[in-house]
Amino acid sequence: MNFIKKNIFYLVATALIATLLLFPSLKLKLKDLFFPVAQIENAVIVSDADYDIQLKGINVPSTNLKNFKGNKLVFLNFWGTWCPPCREEWPTIQKLYDAKKDKTEFVLIAMQDEEAAVVKFLKENNYTVPVYIAQSPISGDLLPKVFPTTFLLDKNGRILLKEDASKDWNSKGVHTLIDNIAP
Repeated sequence: MNFIKKNIFYLVATALIATLLLFPSLKLKLKDLFFPVAQIENAVIVSDADYDIQLKGINVPSTNLKNFKGNKLVFLNFWGTWCPPCREEWPTIQKLYDAKKDKTEFVLIAMQDEEAAVVKFLKENNYTVPVYIAQSPISGDLLPKVFPTTFLLDKNGRILLKEDASKDWNSKGVHTLIDNIAP
């Protein structure tokens, strides 16, 4: 009994670490709860040249990415119908869009995809989030290395969040982040 009293801290810490190692999903939930932003890049600003991407609208009118700068937050997502993690996060993006489209511009750019496949995917799943296909080159600063890649940009083009993986975009942490930043 004396041993337990003397070493209670070490026993609890060991049990906690063992639990996190045995249950990775618990680790992810705790990470999202305490650290809702995957990566904050305070000093990085997307240049005007990087914003100059001509976009062909799939379910919305065609436009240029630079038209979204200066008004609201921009949720910029690079994805593909061929990408299982991209498809996995789509339901949460749709829910976030439904809840925050008044505070945030949503720009989802289908990459390495045929327009017909994108239209079919949106129709089959009843998705209404604005989707585009890039018609001009994407700069190396924005061009994703992995899919999906998502940026949350403030109205001046500062990168507030960059996520290089699938994420639950309808989480409380993401909603809180948008509510705290968007006017």
